[in-house]
Amino acid sequence: MNEVLKVGLIGLGTVGQGVVRVLATNAEEIAQRAGRRIVVTDASVRDASRARDCDLSGIRLHADPFAVVNADVDVIVELIGGISPAQELIAAAIARGKPVVTANKALIAERGNEILAAARAQGVLLAFEAAVAGGIPIIKVLREGLTANHIDSLAGIINGTCNYILTQMTAKGQSFAAALADAQKLGYAEADPTFDVEGIDAAHKLAILASIAFGMPLQFAAVATEGLSKVQAQDIQLARELGYRIKSLGIAKRSARGVELRVHPTLVPEDHLLAKTDGALNAIRVHGNAVGQTVYVGRGAGGEPTASAVIADLIDVARLVGADARHFVPALGFGADTLRALPTLAFADIESAYYLRLQVADEPGVLRAITSILAELDISVEAILQKEPRDDEDATLAIISSEIPEHRCDLALAKLRELPFVRPDVSRLRVEHFA
Repeated sequence: MNEVLKVGLIGLGTVGQGVVRVLATNAEEIAQRAGRRIVVTDASVRDASRARDCDLSGIRLHADPFAVVNADVDVIVELIGGISPAQELIAAAIARGKPVVTANKALIAERGNEILAAARAQGVLLAFEAAVAGGIPIIKVLREGLTANHIDSLAGIINGTCNYILTQMTAKGQSFAAALADAQKLGYAEADPTFDVEGIDAAHKLAILASIAFGMPLQFAAVATEGLSKVQAQDIQLARELGYRIKSLGIAKRSARGVELRVHPTLVPEDHLLAKTDGALNAIRVHGNAVGQTVYVGRGAGGEPTASAVIADLIDVARLVGADARHFVPALGFGADTLRALPTLAFADIESAYYLRLQVADEPGVLRAITSILAELDISVEAILQKEPRDDEDATLAIISSEIPEHRCDLALAKLRELPFVRPDVSRLRVEHFA
């Protein structure tokens, strides 16, 4: 087995070093699966003097990433992230007829339609398994493993930082700010955590998953997001007493009305596997009409888990060298000429069950007045929890509603806020039962 697939690696950060390590550690088995050896021959680095946790012997290092694209390599692996210069580097590789493997979820979600069109025009492979959920092969699951199914929904914990923060809030009773500070100390969250905690990272990943699941072009701009900052420790505790856990989920559903694409904190029944997935792990639940519910759990980030996904794509490239592009599995699971734009629904148009937390004066008739307003709007109460006040504090009501359109929930909240005994601090979170 003397044939070699020569890899040009753009970026030698955590994931890039993981790729070099795993290719070396599992070299024999990878070669047996790929039909040839896979070797990194060239790589770009910002600082060649910095120590790295992998063996770089035999790898030519370049300060200019475009030098890697122009080097004598068979495939480009892009691991620098972001939009620019990653897009220009990938475009240059495609123009030279070189297949590309990338872990860049932002680029695929936001510019993927045009990049994939360029790759198709050149007849080269663009693979991005590592863009979503690290070591979980969820893109191959949707694109290949579940192709017999009409997939109607998927939901997942697809941001490990948010999951770690919510786990700390649940297990230790920490505030959001304290749990975020812990995540930053451990390296799970950046100094500026906005990208993670406001749902942008998960929205990128959800846009990719929904496109492959539903056969639609990538539509990142249609993903509605809500961040974690509104979740208080009190909500975590009340949810537990009601039999739920709070998780930040990316949710995609399709129906006759259109496609829902949303990322937000969500109450999940405590016996569901998503509710039991803690720490920095990822978990994705997919529902197909033939297979029913399937759930995939694993490490969603880190050097070697993400490297696992990158190398799986490299093995596909190795197997397909010289093949007609018509034999490639379509990047989005459906032939480009069969992708169809589907209407997408805003938050105001979705239907969901809701968790409402109200601080109210400890007075007679309060509960009756609140439930009367809900009844007038045809909102059923599935569960209610009343916490008696301590000393002179207000009482707390936690309510789980039936499934209703969001605009009706908004109307109910407006009417409840008008009641003189309801305090301004009203919390509203969505609930998913996965029936």
